[in-house]
Amino acid sequence: MFFNCRQMFVTIFCLLCATVVSGQDAYKHGPDSMVKEGVPQGTVTQGKWESTKVYPGTVRDYWIYVPAQYDKSKPACLMVFQDGNGYANLKSSFRTPTVFDNLIHQGDMPVTIGVFINPGSIPASTPDGRPRRNRSFEYDQLGDQYSRFLLEEFLPPIESKYNITKNPAGRATGGISSGGICAWTVAWERPDQFGKVLSHVGSFTNIRGGHVYPSLIRKTEKKHIRVFLQEGSNDLNNLHGSWPLANQQMAAALKFAKYDYKFVMGTGGHNSRHGGAILPESLRWLWRDWKGIAD
Repeated sequence: MFFNCRQMFVTIFCLLCATVVSGQDAYKHGPDSMVKEGVPQGTVTQGKWESTKVYPGTVRDYWIYVPAQYDKSKPACLMVFQDGNGYANLKSSFRTPTVFDNLIHQGDMPVTIGVFINPGSIPASTPDGRPRRNRSFEYDQLGDQYSRFLLEEFLPPIESKYNITKNPAGRATGGISSGGICAWTVAWERPDQFGKVLSHVGSFTNIRGGHVYPSLIRKTEKKHIRVFLQEGSNDLNNLHGSWPLANQQMAAALKFAKYDYKFVMGTGGHNSRHGGAILPESLRWLWRDWKGIAD
């Protein structure tokens, strides 16, 4: 009898765990995240960048997506993603180039050049050494350093090659986790350059002081930034803070300050499954009323 009861308890416990896991991971891609026949596909090229000014000594990979509809005689919109490999990779949860292809073809977002940039790393000084990651310093830090890196160092060569709008309403930035708070910081510091933000499970916690943003938003004159926040109820809760609570605080502050924002809370954890599944929906909302903004 004891064995049967114990066995039944273990079975129920396993079923409950499976239900929780399946609830967290039950996000599936829709048709706009799939390659479709007849939809023109953009090109993705990869490069490497060595910083000599803002983050001297760091190197990083980056990718540039150019839609098939790009016409150099017409200014294109721009979207810059931090942690670029996770967004540019067609096998990732985001599949961003494919989503761009479909939404641009449908007219749900403008012709947009995508820039996917990795955080910097400092190469090892010895053959058997390891490179030092600069990600948290670049992404979690408040202030204008990373925005200066983009605007003064990294983007100018790209903007000299492609015809990109200067209208901040046609320029967006996005990222996941620390890349999400970084995307917000870029627009917060330079709303004259970036007017749209997409944050996935953003780290608005006290890693390097990012927990102050809700208070800053409430006490600072409203800036012209449109924001989409995605978060999961099973996200991190550690010494830096609670990610779900921090994102709810961000949403509450944005509502109080009358920002144009949307907050979607799912059941996922600190990953890209939910954000990837709703990326088409997120981009449609972010780029709604886009016509004419790139002119």
